Amino acid sequence: MRRNSKERKDRASRGSQRKGQAIVGRVWIFRGLNRNRVNKKKLIWHELIGLKVKIKKSSHPELVGIEGYVIDETRNTLTIVGEKVWIIPKNVAEFEFEVGDKKIVIDGKDLIGRPEMRLKKRWKK
Repeated sequence: MRRNSKERKDRASRGSQRKGQAIVGRVWIFRGLNRNRVNKKKLIWHELIGLKVKIKKSSHPELVGIEGYVIDETRNTLTIVGEKVWIIPKNVAEFEFEVGDKKIVIDGKDLIGRPEMRLKKRWKK
């Protein structure tokens, strides 16, 4: 802890925040260019960060209905910010992504894997 010499008050660093906590409640989210070209087949290879998402089904009942924007993606999780920050496992949920005026529902099991490695996967058509 450090002391502020002028005011003689203790000033401690702020407590650690969860990832994305600083942007909770903000309405600006970069949605990117050419998002309207995305369809259900192409969304698997597309960048998910910045998309609006809602959880439609889940094996964990408390996750159903969570909605917000994707701010981070790892191999097995999506970080969603809305009223607060949630880290959702991909394999337990079915996601509804909002792209332009379209709503695309995708099973989270199809999204498992690092974003850069999903490009190399071959999907059944």
